[in-house]
Amino acid sequence: MKGMSPLKQNRSNDRNKDVRDQILRAAKELFAKKGYEGTTVRQICHEANVSLALVSYHFGGKENVFFEVFQPIRQLFENMKYDLSDSLGALKSFCRQFVIFRNEESELVSILQQELVMNSPRLEMLTDVFLPSWEQLRLILQECQEKNLIDFPSVDVAVNFIMGTLMFSHNNAFLNRTQSEMSPEQVADFAVNFIINGLQATSEQGKR
Repeated sequence: MKGMSPLKQNRSNDRNKDVRDQILRAAKELFAKKGYEGTTVRQICHEANVSLALVSYHFGGKENVFFEVFQPIRQLFENMKYDLSDSLGALKSFCRQFVIFRNEESELVSILQQELVMNSPRLEMLTDVFLPSWEQLRLILQECQEKNLIDFPSVDVAVNFIMGTLMFSHNNAFLNRTQSEMSPEQVADFAVNFIINGLQATSEQGKR
């Protein structure tokens, strides 16, 4: 801001970031509970304890808040690197990191699941959220197949089954009325073994 000292400018930037984060946290919680259509800007502001005008000031509207909420997923897959010379290790690492992230950001993945089930008109604008994980997994599976580590009739079907397992690895309080005693790391290890053993069993059956 013109005429503002560096110290005051930094404080102003910090306050703006805090407000943005408050709005995004509130929006994420509400979108997960009520869905995009069932959530209003007024509800987001009430939950975030900020004035109504601040959503427009920082984001321009509800749609932009919605897309900004998914930034942690974008960053996750931008930062995930795999050694494809060890493609089986890469597959295990991908699955493990996804499950741990699924636990840490359960609301985000729940929102994505809602959008997929409804075949939402917003899906086309979420391709940078969905596609990187699907493409990374597809590339890893192709490497596994080319090196004859695992064989399966369709990479696309394998991707769908694996992503389904990973996305539903988080305990659902409605479906599972008892709290899981497993830590996120234990769930991740279980999911990795479940997926690898299933793929290897399919591969063995195909050789008979």
